[in-house]
Amino acid sequence: MDDPYYLIRRSHLPDVIRRTTLVTDLLGREPQLSVLQAVSQIGISRSAYYKYKDVAKPFQSTMQGQIVTVALTLQHQRGILSEVLNLLASLQANILTINQTLPLQGRATVIISLETRDMTQEMQAALDAVRDVPGVEQTLIVGQGY
Repeated sequence: MDDPYYLIRRSHLPDVIRRTTLVTDLLGREPQLSVLQAVSQIGISRSAYYKYKDVAKPFQSTMQGQIVTVALTLQHQRGILSEVLNLLASLQANILTINQTLPLQGRATVIISLETRDMTQEMQAALDAVRDVPGVEQTLIVGQGY
C-alpha cells in the first residue's frame, strides 16, 4: 500500500519541514543562490534540507503534468470565455474539455479540464492570472488526475 498524502498548512508543519519549504521557495525565487546560501539564510542545515526537500511540496506544484479540472464563474458578457481560453493557451495549457451552463442571473459556470504538463507557470499562478481577467468572478480547482 502506498503512503497516504495529507494536505496540511505550512504553519502547522514541524519547524524543520517548514524551513525546508522556505528554502525551496527561496531557491525558486532566487535561482542564483546556492543551496548552502539558501539554508544559511533560512537557518537550517544542508543535510536537513536534503532529507526533507522531496517530501514537502506545495500543493499546487503537485499538479504539474496532470489533468486539472477548474470551475469558473463568469459574468455573462461577450468575449470573457474567449479571453480565458486564450490566456490558458498562452500559458501552454492543453485544454481538453469545456462545459458551460446557460447564464442565469448574469452569470455562467464553466468547467474546463486541462493538461498542465507543458504549462509555463504553476497552476496557482495561472489561476491568479485567470482571476485577473475582467468578468471572471471565481476560479476553483474541482479535480485532478494523471
